[in-house]
Amino acid sequence: MIPRAGRILALDWGEIRFGVARSDETQTLSTPLETLTRRAGKRFPMPRFLEIVAEAGAVGIIVGWPIGLDGAEGKNALAARELAAQVTGRTGLPVELVDERFTTVTALDAIKEVGGSTRGRKGDVDALAASVLLQGFLDGRKQERGA
Repeated sequence: MIPRAGRILALDWGEIRFGVARSDETQTLSTPLETLTRRAGKRFPMPRFLEIVAEAGAVGIIVGWPIGLDGAEGKNALAARELAAQVTGRTGLPVELVDERFTTVTALDAIKEVGGSTRGRKGDVDALAASVLLQGFLDGRKQERGA
């Protein structure tokens, strides 16, 4: 289980791009960090991710779980499970899968709402989607505590 104090990282799973976000120490706010890119036919860019984990001093990681609208697991959800297991093995940190349905749509809507354009900004959208995912996780934990 992810500790309730200290920085948490979020990975918004994608076949090519992985958005990364970080919480503050109090686990109140989420901030988009960057987007990691996997080249076609290559593995997840674990070396860079491990650098991010170390730089952040993370105490836990959430991985976006791309389940279907009906709650079923497809090949992407299974791939996200495999990634979560790899991250656990490489970092030794607790990792939780979190439903990522609608995170990218929410990120796109937020950009459009402030009059921004998403043209040529796929990486920014992915990092923002990771932040949306993480903020939802943080808010859910606060509700559980009754805060």
